[in-house]
Amino acid sequence: MSSSALANSEALMSKARSLLRGLQATSDKIEASALVSHDGLTLASVLSSDVDSDRFGAMCASLLALATRAASEVERGELRQIILDGEHGPMLLTRAGNTGVLAVAASPKSNLGKVILDTRKTAADLAALSDAR
Repeated sequence: MSSSALANSEALMSKARSLLRGLQATSDKIEASALVSHDGLTLASVLSSDVDSDRFGAMCASLLALATRAASEVERGELRQIILDGEHGPMLLTRAGNTGVLAVAASPKSNLGKVILDTRKTAADLAALSDAR
């Protein structure tokens, strides 16, 4: 990768991290977020230090790939979002255009509708970042 391409990529990832921080600022109920490429690389994240971002990214990409195939099998069209409901709160995986997937973890007391809307808006903003290259 050339130095100008690398600088451009670093600038894009800095903007992506800024969007993730903005998402988490919309609600204290959003506890973690990451932009993960389709091949499992964590491109930008706001995760706690005890989370292995590489492993997390790989698992999110695997979930997205499996869910995409399952949705295709029952003719649901292009998969937009996966919602996982855990006892410690929901986790959303939302397609962020060709960039990858936005993974968001929220507290169990979060307003799921608001989290979904905020996540979809941020995913669209992240997708627009890569389209602007």
